[in-house]
Amino acid sequence: MSSMLQDSQLSDEVEVVWLEDPADLDYVRQALDKVHTRRGRPRYERDGRLIGYSNLKVGAASDPDSGLFARRTFFLLPHDRDNEPTGPYEVGAPGEAVDPGTIEPGKVGAKTSRSQRGRTAEIAPASK
Repeated sequence: MSSMLQDSQLSDEVEVVWLEDPADLDYVRQALDKVHTRRGRPRYERDGRLIGYSNLKVGAASDPDSGLFARRTFFLLPHDRDNEPTGPYEVGAPGEAVDPGTIEPGKVGAKTSRSQRGRTAEIAPASK
């Protein structure tokens, strides 16, 4: 699982399902997980919480060796900014973090001022 996803890895995605309102979050972590199904809520086995996931098109191929499907999951860990606004990610974000507003099926999410600097990005420095 790499935080450096490419659009070509997501070509079978047809839908992103949000379990929480992404507008309320500065960033989400994205990962490409191997799961047993093309659609529906995948099993989540990390600390923290599942925020969303992708569904794949009918006929999307599984890995020939494992029989598993590569699907994106979006999640947050207990020490992420939404739970600890003054914690380790008060400014900055983990490598796999992207702005949820930039996520769409088949497209890797992007890093933005909001995802990388959080609330400090919204505070413009006073001009002299």
